Amino acid sequence: MSLFLQSFAQRFSTLDAGCLEKLEALYSPDIAFRDPLHQIHGLPALQAYFAKLYANVQDVRYDFHDADEAAPGRGYLRWTLHFRHPRLAGGGLISLEGCSHLCWTDRVHLHQDYFDAGALLYEQVPVLGSVVGWLKGRLA
Repeated sequence: MSLFLQSFAQRFSTLDAGCLEKLEALYSPDIAFRDPLHQIHGLPALQAYFAKLYANVQDVRYDFHDADEAAPGRGYLRWTLHFRHPRLAGGGLISLEGCSHLCWTDRVHLHQDYFDAGALLYEQVPVLGSVVGWLKGRLA
């Protein structure tokens, strides 16, 4: 794992609602952040997104599995996110596999997350989750 990616993963995993000022050390002011559900531009918008995220979830933990620096200043982190949300999965623990593509100079200026949005949301809602699970079984 590259030194930059290792440091980023370690610092990112310590984030919580009480220390979002740490985002300034990780991300450039012009950060572009994308995932299957959001597109965010600029550090203030990213800080607001994380504040809302951490206000609605409990027991947030990232396990980083591996990383690959594809080229200087560009790489990938593979992770599992573990969290609880009072309105998803009956408040039980949810684990989500994903991967982050990062581009950086001294700080990250592009962060794109890849994960199954259905596994994150739709499969965790009681009635809809059953339907999605049934469809996945039929398509497999």
